[in-house]
Amino acid sequence: MLDLYVERDSPLHALAPGWKILALAIAGSVLFAIDHFALSLGALCGTLVLYSVARLPVVMAWQQVRPAWWIFGLIFVAQLVFNSWLFGLFVILRFAVLLMLAGLLTLTTKSSDMIDGIEAGLTPLRRFGFRTEGISLAISLTLRFIPVLTQVVQEVREAQKTRGLERNPFAIAIPSIVRTIKISEEISDAIDARGF
Repeated sequence: MLDLYVERDSPLHALAPGWKILALAIAGSVLFAIDHFALSLGALCGTLVLYSVARLPVVMAWQQVRPAWWIFGLIFVAQLVFNSWLFGLFVILRFAVLLMLAGLLTLTTKSSDMIDGIEAGLTPLRRFGFRTEGISLAISLTLRFIPVLTQVVQEVREAQKTRGLERNPFAIAIPSIVRTIKISEEISDAIDARGF
């Protein structure tokens, strides 16, 4: 379930995982460090262009953020109360772009390549006694869990929709949390079995 890689012949698929992870970190930092609506809007357009460069349908970008719309709704209401609707839209836009970029990373990078890429980038830390294999695995799982969690929420939401509970936050949140814990336990068992 954690490997969401979609095989394509594109420059983004061919790019080394380390560079993609570094680009995601820089893009996320810039996006949240500079409070400018035009920058976030430009980042959204740039992200959609990157999906095209990766030869992935733009609808896949939408699939990365669609399950999080109920969270975006809560953020918007909170910002509406404490700030303004425009600032609420701005906050949602930034989070949406970040989710799309994280999704793009997982769609264009195999799990094994991502772990190897992170481990290669952390190689200098071995001199100080760090276990780079464990660190790279943890970072890789964190990056992969972003789209997995959105997928879990989407599946729960669709299941609750048939029961007429799609607008009930507890009916979506509780099963999502339970499924996430179950996935975490399965991953933990797999990691233990491999000696990590």
